[in-house]
Amino acid sequence: MEHNVTLITTIAAGFGLALIFGFIAERFKIPALIGYLLAGIVLGPETPGFVADIGIASQLAEIGVMLLMFGVGLHFSLDDLLAVKRIALPGAIVQMAVATILGMSMASWWGWNFGAGLVFGLSLSCASTVVLLKALESHAILETMNGRIAVGWLVVEDLVTVLVLVLLPSLGGILHNPVTSISEAIPLWRTVGWTLLQVSAFIALMLIAGRRILPWLLWQVARTGSRELFTLLIVASAIGIAYGAYALFNVSFALGAFFAGMVMRESEFSHRAAEESLPLRDAFAVLFFVSVGMLFDPAILIEEPVHVLGVVAIIIVGKSIAAMLLVLALRYPLNTALTVAASLGQIGEFSFILAGLGLSLGLMPTEGLSLVLAGALISIAFNPLAFAVISPINRWVLKHSKLARHLERRDDPFAELPMNTERKYLEGQVILAGYGRVGQCIATALNERSIPYVVAEQNRESVEDLRKQGVAAVSGNVTEPSVLIQAHIVDAAMLIITVPDLLSIRKMLEIAHTLNPDIEIVLRTQSEDTSELLRKDNIGTIFFDQEELAKGMINHVLQRFSPQTTTAQKK
Repeated sequence: MEHNVTLITTIAAGFGLALIFGFIAERFKIPALIGYLLAGIVLGPETPGFVADIGIASQLAEIGVMLLMFGVGLHFSLDDLLAVKRIALPGAIVQMAVATILGMSMASWWGWNFGAGLVFGLSLSCASTVVLLKALESHAILETMNGRIAVGWLVVEDLVTVLVLVLLPSLGGILHNPVTSISEAIPLWRTVGWTLLQVSAFIALMLIAGRRILPWLLWQVARTGSRELFTLLIVASAIGIAYGAYALFNVSFALGAFFAGMVMRESEFSHRAAEESLPLRDAFAVLFFVSVGMLFDPAILIEEPVHVLGVVAIIIVGKSIAAMLLVLALRYPLNTALTVAASLGQIGEFSFILAGLGLSLGLMPTEGLSLVLAGALISIAFNPLAFAVISPINRWVLKHSKLARHLERRDDPFAELPMNTERKYLEGQVILAGYGRVGQCIATALNERSIPYVVAEQNRESVEDLRKQGVAAVSGNVTEPSVLIQAHIVDAAMLIITVPDLLSIRKMLEIAHTLNPDIEIVLRTQSEDTSELLRKDNIGTIFFDQEELAKGMINHVLQRFSPQTTTAQKK
């Protein structure tokens, strides 16, 4: 019996070559994503040898897009975004605008029309969330203030890109011919209005009904105790809602899957849902990148080297400089500016989705997609080096530039406590270094017991909000002696370190023991190995980073500051 094994052949070849090239890439300290794209190039029609079925690969890529966007929605936190909104929102929008204008200008110089230039510029403006998260994790800065700003910045970029994906099909006609008569423009805007109405109806349905139904379904399935059913519900929800959004509301698969993940996040089982769906999301994400690589024509590197260099310059140099200047203009330190610049100096999955949509709508030539892919390959390969040179560049600039040192020392109204701060916050108080999720939980418990504390936090927005609430707080990098001095660590009773970064912990411990040898220290770590390493120094009470971490730290602090303990100490 003959069997049509095209699907099996495509999947087997895609996974097999992706594994080989991904492994080689990781051995050379290059993101595995590069290996997946190279596997697609080998399987594509532009290279000799076996050619996979592009039609089947494109459908597998659609599933990959759904699951990628579902994962983005599942990890999307409105609270995290709001915590850095004053830098992430204006910064991301302005940076995307600058990158889009640079891309459009270059495309216009090549002789492309307005629509092609716009799609091309937008494709260069959005960085890869996958690449960024892996880079931040590998450098242990994901949970730091700089990491949260970079992630928040990319969340805004993702939301803007999702909006573009929704509107682009409706705007295809006017982008083909911008000089459209009024009689032709009115039906066009009517179409755009109808599209936005459909999108709004879908979003309203998900936020009103979906927020109730999906968490309830997760609970009902979880009660059965069947892991298979739980995983099946997650996958069925992601793909089913994405398809329903497309079929009923004419909404893109990407937006449908994104909202499916965002609504599922409301459930108490969201962490389990993320863990259970991760292997499948990773597998189809690999097929997505392989299918994108199949569309790449390597000849572009030889035939249009100047064009490729121009694209790489916009991604690595143009976007990075724009982001760095924006962060500095918003009064953040040079180290934060360099971290954000390195984070955005690459493009990835959203760029491929945008460029592919532009190609399917006839807005962008095939050359444009190849240039976007070439830019992605080079910028992603360069990205680890960009992160590696952040600290050396930061030290060199501060050493040789008076302007940089001046900007680093510029006056900040939140860098010290007000003169009218009550005495209880200046002597015998708790210093809370870091105001993330764990820090906020501890602060709530301290407030309930009326235990005086001072927050030391790098996020100026959080410090400003705390000041408005009457909380004593100082802004700055908690690894700098001046910040802890402004929090009056010399006379403090306890220092609680909630930041997980080992390097930051080491610096704060050194400063604290130098300024106040008798201070009690309570801290958290991210791994058991780190916890054991710190315990050898006999530095204080250490909590390993588990779900009960915040509760354990709170109980310890409350016991230490209980009325009985305080009375005994006074005696």
